[in-house]
Amino acid sequence: MKKVLKFALLIIAALLVIWTFWFLYQKSRPKVKKYEIEEVKMGNIEKRTVATGKVDPRNEILIKPQMSGIIAALYKEAGDVVKAGDIIAKIKVIPDMVSLNSAESRVTRAQISFDQTKKNYDRDAKLFTDKVISKEEFEKTQLQYSNDKEELKTAKDNLSLIRDGISTNSAAITNTLVRSTINGTILDVPVKVGNSVIQSNNFNDGTTIASVANMNDMLFVGKLDETEVGRINVGMPMNITIGALQDQKLTAKLEYVSPKGKEENGAIMFEMKAAVKVPKGVYVRAGYSANAEILLTKQESVITIPESCVEFGGDTAFVYVLKTKEPQAFTKKQVKLGLSDGIKIEVKEGVKAKDKIRGAEILEKKPEVKKDEKK
Repeated sequence: MKKVLKFALLIIAALLVIWTFWFLYQKSRPKVKKYEIEEVKMGNIEKRTVATGKVDPRNEILIKPQMSGIIAALYKEAGDVVKAGDIIAKIKVIPDMVSLNSAESRVTRAQISFDQTKKNYDRDAKLFTDKVISKEEFEKTQLQYSNDKEELKTAKDNLSLIRDGISTNSAAITNTLVRSTINGTILDVPVKVGNSVIQSNNFNDGTTIASVANMNDMLFVGKLDETEVGRINVGMPMNITIGALQDQKLTAKLEYVSPKGKEENGAIMFEMKAAVKVPKGVYVRAGYSANAEILLTKQESVITIPESCVEFGGDTAFVYVLKTKEPQAFTKKQVKLGLSDGIKIEVKEGVKAKDKIRGAEILEKKPEVKKDEKK
């Protein structure tokens, strides 16, 4: 029995030694790698850059009142189309008591002066008719009468403007009606009936009654990184993609690039503006976020390969050209590169069309473990 046990142990030990040698032999053998094979092709390469921004009207006009007061009525709302001269709102004047008292006092004084001058005028007119006084004396009285009459009229107009905002000289000329100054679309009406408003002056910008813009004259306003801004020029065409209008791609032409950059999140960004061509039937709202794709340069009918196939050693670029399929064998070749779009790259020298080159390594897929097996 002991002999059988010893014999079994020897066999097991021998098997373990053999398995160990076999395992070490397998580990010491170089692992055969397999690669995807890419074909060198002829094609076009375009170098593009993308700027992010938004679409806004070229000119947004702020409509402000010509006098202070309270909004008595609003006749338009955001989204309405208006023409120059259309009434947007009406202001009820709340006069300043000091100015009102001063204007009323001026009217009283002008009335007293006019009444006295009128009496003098009527008396001297009769005396001149009877040839009691000379024409020169009568003309002096007549001039004073005309001056006092005009002063009374001016004082009353001033009182009417301060108290009601309307000139007695012409009821059509009034500062209480706020009108649009351009043709366009009302973008916003930031006030409500009952809100107090003030006119613009040297110390205050005044209250905005409405903002109006021509929605047919739109600009893409975006920002571009300093690494790209040196490659663009005024007049360059670009494609505008608006997130809210996914089925529409608008065209634009670059009009302006800021001469000064601003630091944002550690990068220097330059503002750019481009005139957007809005097709008929497409409604673009102010403030839509958008991306502008700018074509920087283009190469047509050149030899291209996937950029991932290129290896670099210092300043030199290499590719591996297929020599044999089975087993896979490759020849290392130096290449001269050209334009890249980030996916494909132009090869000027080193390979020709339809050559086969080494691509990415094919990794062995691990067998999937089923859920039942895990349990």
